[in-house]
Amino acid sequence: MSYENWKDKAQGFQTVDVRHIQGSFFEGLRKRAEALEVGEGLHIIQTFEPHPLYAVMEGLGYEHHTEQRSEAEFHVWFCRTEKKEGDSSAPFKPLALLNYPMIDEKLGQIAVDFWETTWQSEKRVLPYETRLLLSLTNAVGAGRMRQAARELVKAYIHGVESAALDDVFELLAWNQGIGFFSSEIGPSALFQAYKLIKNGEKQGKSREDICSALREKFGEKNPEMQVLH
Repeated sequence: MSYENWKDKAQGFQTVDVRHIQGSFFEGLRKRAEALEVGEGLHIIQTFEPHPLYAVMEGLGYEHHTEQRSEAEFHVWFCRTEKKEGDSSAPFKPLALLNYPMIDEKLGQIAVDFWETTWQSEKRVLPYETRLLLSLTNAVGAGRMRQAARELVKAYIHGVESAALDDVFELLAWNQGIGFFSSEIGPSALFQAYKLIKNGEKQGKSREDICSALREKFGEKNPEMQVLH
């Protein structure tokens, strides 16, 4: 289905203007989206094109149509064309980007554009999985264990083998030092997720089962992993 098939209905969609909402609006928006029936939808107004929402809403069975009315005014219509419970195959979508307009609307646009350029651009040469591992190690070096853990979970779910993770942790021990590894990495959610993978494989669990366990124990509901409250 395409916008042409449901554009006549779009004028009746509930409008949600999030341009000046203080705090995260995402949880409320998702609950509204989950409650709608096929053929119903939402009209979102934002100061920047809300790319992070597209994949989330698509996972719930929505199509979207976007119009830019001015430099800082985007209108997006989401229509539910089928009922889905949400796509869990690609964890940790970049919803934290939705926080930036609270600081400054222009900053929100810059943050989204920067994410599009660094992670979504077809010009990137390194495989996505390799970039996740680089992001993991950079995050550890900067002391951002939350980000590092999220990148590890994404990397494994996207097909990175545990042997590659072994190499990563060996290099972390070498470059960060045994003391840092023992006091900061060992007790972190990052290393706990790694142990879940290694122990699961030793027990003969399937990759699918291990990925399910990662989503359950190290998903957005885990306070050490979530970025929106």
